[in-house]
Amino acid sequence: MASSTLWSTEDESQKKKAAGPFPDPRGTGLGAPFGSSERRDAWWVQPLVQALALGVLLAYATWAALQGKYFEFGNYLSPFYSPLIDPWWRPSWFSPALFILGIPGGFRATCYYYRKAYYRAFFADPPGCAVGEGRKGYLGETKFPFILQNLHRYFLYLAALFLIFLWIDVVHAFMFEGRFGMGLGSLVILASTTFLTLYTFSCHSLRHLVGGKLDCFSCVVAGEPRRKAWGIVGVLNEHHMAWAWWSLLAVCSADLYVRLCSMGLIEDPRFF
Repeated sequence: MASSTLWSTEDESQKKKAAGPFPDPRGTGLGAPFGSSERRDAWWVQPLVQALALGVLLAYATWAALQGKYFEFGNYLSPFYSPLIDPWWRPSWFSPALFILGIPGGFRATCYYYRKAYYRAFFADPPGCAVGEGRKGYLGETKFPFILQNLHRYFLYLAALFLIFLWIDVVHAFMFEGRFGMGLGSLVILASTTFLTLYTFSCHSLRHLVGGKLDCFSCVVAGEPRRKAWGIVGVLNEHHMAWAWWSLLAVCSADLYVRLCSMGLIEDPRFF
């Protein structure tokens, strides 16, 4: 009996050493005091940085989309306003971006990665892995308004259509007085659309749509092309978090660049 107890104690000790900064693999969670944890790392740094970054970028994007001016400069169009819908009856205070704002905004708001990011950053739900939440029950996304997160796949379809207009804008950004050319703004808009495309095509819902829901590729029509498409989207999906951040930064930067050029605060360098 004594040897058995000794073996059990040593075994538990080895487990705790192997766990590193997570000495108890069970951790803490529901029902534990808010913020309590056995973690030894600075677990609060990541949600804090995410809150600051998301707060700044989303505040700028909202402000810029509501301005209704300085969204064009020559052949450059801010991606916040693409496709440009500007009817003659539009009041001067009503931004053209409001005609389309709900689709790209809805796509990001319901994105699986962004949900994880802003749930932790803004709602502390949960504050982090193995960190006390201070509540005893789990509701998930079964109540309004969070049940609307299920619309993500439909926002995906619409966001993919928006990419067509964005790539048309890229072509226009490289055309100067009917001839091919390139300015710094051309590259800024190209980068924005490229990152938006990578973000859209790395979507978890798209990966599921093209083949993630299949158990047997050889058992369905066009199984091999679907397997290849699923593999490509899978490679992009591995970096979905990076594309989410880079695309948000790039689209805000593109709008800022067009806005500053349109206001006459900076000049657009032309390379050829």
